[in-house]
Amino acid sequence: MLLHKKLASYRLLLASQSPRRRELIAGSGIPFTLTTKYDCDECYPATLAAEEVPAYLSRLKSEAYPETLSTEDILLTADTVVILEGEVLGKPKDRADALQMIARLAGNRHTVITGVTLRSATRSHTFSTASDVWFRPLSEEEIAYYVDTYRPFDKAGSYGIQEWIGYVGIERIDGSFYNVMGLPIQRLYVELEKFIND
Repeated sequence: MLLHKKLASYRLLLASQSPRRRELIAGSGIPFTLTTKYDCDECYPATLAAEEVPAYLSRLKSEAYPETLSTEDILLTADTVVILEGEVLGKPKDRADALQMIARLAGNRHTVITGVTLRSATRSHTFSTASDVWFRPLSEEEIAYYVDTYRPFDKAGSYGIQEWIGYVGIERIDGSFYNVMGLPIQRLYVELEKFIND
């Protein structure tokens, strides 16, 4: 039986404000309900390894969800980070920060990791997916054009792979393209099916 049919007796709650995550889940045919926005202090221990940050934050977002889950609810939370040379690059604070981040990514390889947590009334499961991304060298003019035109201030690492910079700047990817967009949708599909079958 296809997953969307198996999910007919469940309510998948997507706790994310990301239009990209909504688009990816909808494109996979998985039915979902968007939760209302709620507060979550997205802080993590300074001693936490960069690769563990997204899973930690996805669990934090799950635990911060203010509603009580019913027996047919599955809450989905996610967090995506960009890691360059062991450092987590979050969302830029302003234009200058965005310019600096992309300048650092240009001509280098970085890793994008998304942590995902699935939680029901009785259990929780967290997984992470990593993708390596290579940018070609970019000129200052190209970087400024992208930041000023697309204003990537809501994106980890200051860029969206599905936008202009992804078309002209990314040489190759090792891993899931959709993970770099913000959700490893193929892995989610598999993990969600396991979650409801367990």
